[in-house]
Amino acid sequence: MSRFNSYNRFKNNRQSNKKRNFYQFKGKFSSRKRPSDRIDVSMFVKKSSANSISKPEAIKHVFSDFGFSEKLQHNLKSRNYLVPTPIQDQAIDHIINGRDIIGLADTGTGKTAAFLLPMIEKCLKSRNQKVLIVAPTRELAIQIDDEFKKFTDSLGLYSAICVGGAPIYRQISNLRRGVNFVIGTPGRLKDLNKRQVLNFATFKNVVLDEIDRMLDMGFIDEIKKILTDMPRARQSLFFSATIPPKIQELSQQFLINPVTVQASSGKTSANIDQDIVRVDRNNKFEKLKDLLILNDYKKVLIFSETKRDVEKLTEDLREYGFKADSIHGDKRQSQRQNALYRFKQNQVQILVATDVAARGLDIENITHVINYTLPHTYDDYVHRIGRTGRKNKKGFALTFVGAN
Repeated sequence: MSRFNSYNRFKNNRQSNKKRNFYQFKGKFSSRKRPSDRIDVSMFVKKSSANSISKPEAIKHVFSDFGFSEKLQHNLKSRNYLVPTPIQDQAIDHIINGRDIIGLADTGTGKTAAFLLPMIEKCLKSRNQKVLIVAPTRELAIQIDDEFKKFTDSLGLYSAICVGGAPIYRQISNLRRGVNFVIGTPGRLKDLNKRQVLNFATFKNVVLDEIDRMLDMGFIDEIKKILTDMPRARQSLFFSATIPPKIQELSQQFLINPVTVQASSGKTSANIDQDIVRVDRNNKFEKLKDLLILNDYKKVLIFSETKRDVEKLTEDLREYGFKADSIHGDKRQSQRQNALYRFKQNQVQILVATDVAARGLDIENITHVINYTLPHTYDDYVHRIGRTGRKNKKGFALTFVGAN
């Protein structure tokens, strides 16, 4: 009888906890306003500049001014890296001189090379140097690693990429081989640290890329853990599109006399023609189909809010004969990479995605970004549409909004 009573108490407590947690969860999000309640849709309407090319900022250097080693210079020339972008122009000298950096840069401004090149040079001069690069998404981490490999061709520097959705045992094996650069996402880096195969104390250089996005995703504790475990005598580089109070607090706590460099307007690219499409629920998909059959819609990235909606929309498009693929957080990393490869190689016309694709993806010649559902914030909107209009090419962004 006592066992039965104990079980009942356990069962009742568990149900009570579940109920309490449900209402806490519900309360947490029930007060969250819908995107349409927070963003003035008129902000989604903006014509691109007349000639579709924004005026470049004044550049003070060429890459040969930075004193990179001969082999690295050769790799830069082979990739036609002659004149730096504004963020590269402002940041590289400070990083070479060992300064901590807060780099403010919009998407597509070349910030990856701004931190990779001086860190590569640092490791070439001292082979015992190790660099930890933390990125918010798997896609961005993989993209950084791809850039690293291109810059370090024949230089004898190696990297390990540590992201979720991929076999952890392979990543452990790569780490044990000894590498100069570890590039990963906060969750997987935390797991590897717990398994005692990744020791943050061995790194004297850290780059936090898209740090604002990582904080939005709730990785503040993981970031603090990494920075706290690292040696105090280190070089720290924070890169972000914005500098909200949380980043200011982190910089005050963990950076030493940082230099702030900025090549960011905080606005959308002047090369993007932005407009809204008013639809009601009954004709939304029909309107999307009508747009996608137009000749100008050659390479289209569509954003939808939930993983389920992304899959449903992709299936519907395929049923009507469109070449479409999808990426979202529930897909295995191999599936996500395959979808991105097919999109990059023009094997599919349309990629449907959640906001996991809004940061870091650098895919050439995306003609249109379509917000099939509204973003939660204007910053999310900026990062979504920043996938088009890159490298001084004209792009188009359309946002579906409810009919009046």
